[in-house]
Amino acid sequence: MTQIIENLSEISDRYQAVFCDLWGCLHNGVRPFEAAVAALEGFRDGGGTVVLLTNSPRPTPGVIEQLDGLGVSRDLYHAVASSGDAAIDALASGMFGRKVFHIGPARDDGFFAAVSDEEFYHGQDIERVALEDAEGIVCTGLFDDETETPADFREIILYGQNKGLKMLCANPDIFVDRGETRIYCAGAIAQAYEEAGGDARYFGKPHAPVYQLARRRLEAARGEPVADDRILCIGDGINTDIAGGMGEGMDTLFITGGLAAEDTGTVTQPDPDKLAAFLRARKLTPTAAMGFLR
Repeated sequence: MTQIIENLSEISDRYQAVFCDLWGCLHNGVRPFEAAVAALEGFRDGGGTVVLLTNSPRPTPGVIEQLDGLGVSRDLYHAVASSGDAAIDALASGMFGRKVFHIGPARDDGFFAAVSDEEFYHGQDIERVALEDAEGIVCTGLFDDETETPADFREIILYGQNKGLKMLCANPDIFVDRGETRIYCAGAIAQAYEEAGGDARYFGKPHAPVYQLARRRLEAARGEPVADDRILCIGDGINTDIAGGMGEGMDTLFITGGLAAEDTGTVTQPDPDKLAAFLRARKLTPTAAMGFLR
């Protein structure tokens, strides 16, 4: 049974590390949540290791730059692991060909710059080309997530599926809340691609590669390996953060005031009956739940 808690400190002494989601937990894309920052500071100051585990398609340097811009101190966390990092590994391997069509905003250009980085990816030559010349598709988001929906990509999706192009999805999230606005993410395009019969591959939560990366970065930050039962996965995505953490054999803390706020009746805390029904429908049992990280 999922335990509803008021504060992270109620259970934090069970864990040596947390894998904490960003959007909906630590910030909303516009500002950080003060209570969440304080909770992670308390865990850090008690000897815990904070790894920020995000489905951002940006490689780690880009994630850190974004956090800097939001005013999140680098002292708060010890390491970052992003779906962008895991996806870059796959793209550099040649799994999706050397000529790819990019679906995503210009702000994600850093994803492709990282692939050609000599130090980390051996200078792989990945070229962005027109769709008709592509050997694969890379989706990091929508071209304009403020105005577009997956329906706007129907022609691209049908062309790619008919040509048998594999799609790399660098962010499995279906949507996130930017401030007070819900926007679609790359996962929504990949989902539509699969529904059309296309082959989409995912490289963020809940899929294993990003957790393997997070474990490596945790071990490097802490100087020793940490057992899975001593890691707490925190997130507001039931199908990404929670399903992924449970699938990896880790405890999970479900933040209900994010994506599932309406379904769980969350104002400050989830309604117990609505939360139980929500979890029962999804056949998932997080270790604990709370309205907002604090």
